[in-house]
Amino acid sequence: QVQLVESGGGLVQAGGSLRLSCAASGRTFSSYAMGWFRQAPGKEREFVAAISWSGGTTYYADSVKGRFTISRANAKNTVYLQMNSLKPEDTAVYYCAADHQPYRSPPTSDSDFGSWGQGTQVTVSS
Repeated sequence: QVQLVESGGGLVQAGGSLRLSCAASGRTFSSYAMGWFRQAPGKEREFVAAISWSGGTTYYADSVKGRFTISRANAKNTVYLQMNSLKPEDTAVYYCAADHQPYRSPPTSDSDFGSWGQGTQVTVSS
């Protein structure tokens, strides 16, 4: 199992930026793909972005493509989500997740992720 702790959420005006961080501990971070998901009030959790164990492959939801960037620093056991041009519809709790199988292409379904952080709130005001 891996423990994940997100940080960096907050309140920002539309058009602004935030960078979320997710610190991992408990197993070999660099062997596993990582992902970000979000859940808005009254809605189901949805995929945002994912990155392969090496950082060489990334996937994004269409709703954030071109605005969000996922990256990782394996030496720091940390994955990031840089969010630019934020919109009110980006308001949600953002969760970091770790794949439960090593060395594979990053999944995009939440059922493929075995470990989750506690979430960090992102609120975008109009």
